[in-house]
Amino acid sequence: MSHLLFKITLLGYLAASCGYLVHIASGRCLAEKVGRWLIRGTFALHCSTLVLRFIEAGYTPVANLHESLSFFAWCITGIFLLFDLRYGLTVLGGFLSPLALLLMVIGNAVPRQLAQPSPMLDSWWFPVHVSLAFLGNAIFALAFIAGVMYLLQERMLKSKRLSAFFFRMPSLDTLDTLNYRCLTWGFPLMTMGIISGAAWANSTWGSYWRWAPKETWALTSWFIYAALLHGRLAIGWRGRRAALLAIIGFLCLLFTFLGVNLLLPGPHSFEALSGR
Repeated sequence: MSHLLFKITLLGYLAASCGYLVHIASGRCLAEKVGRWLIRGTFALHCSTLVLRFIEAGYTPVANLHESLSFFAWCITGIFLLFDLRYGLTVLGGFLSPLALLLMVIGNAVPRQLAQPSPMLDSWWFPVHVSLAFLGNAIFALAFIAGVMYLLQERMLKSKRLSAFFFRMPSLDTLDTLNYRCLTWGFPLMTMGIISGAAWANSTWGSYWRWAPKETWALTSWFIYAALLHGRLAIGWRGRRAALLAIIGFLCLLFTFLGVNLLLPGPHSFEALSGR
């Protein structure tokens, strides 16, 4: 049943993405409203999908690639909806809903069977750690999109080629402020995610840190965002430099999330988590 709901949710993200993209391309207010209501309804359906998957599996559904991609898409959508309520930046939906759709499409293409979870997942640290980590990653995904939009808008300003899309984007100051807000929320979540992961490792293996590939890359990502936060607070970094670091940091996070799990063997690989 969860597989059917997953496919319907995927179609919902597709429809919402189309609505937002039509709004960006044409400026039609109706398309914006349709996209907004579709993404809200799809998010509610996605909540039901995850709850049903949890009931079927009996564990927090992030033990394999399919579940992790679905959970990440859910987090990204939820964070976007919260920021949309606060700042009303509808145009962000034209970037974030396709990102969530892409994650769902990949999740639909990989094996979807329930995992046989490793005994290490039988710990309350597991849901705490993954929730903090994924929420932090989702906020940094929003910072990544804001950084991409900043660079696009800056390039159009410098070239003096202002398309209709330019006038539907937030101002450079708004995007820079959004980038900073994401950093101030995402960095503490990421930090708590690393700390909770260390506590989970200690309860499982008797060691807080073992320099496994994922731990090393997570720490590398943390240092990138720490440098960005320090630069903003102490040196006054803004604009292009902050946007570039937000993009680099998120790409590093993506490798930590997917590249390490799929390419580098270790206790954090999906094979290890699923008991294979």
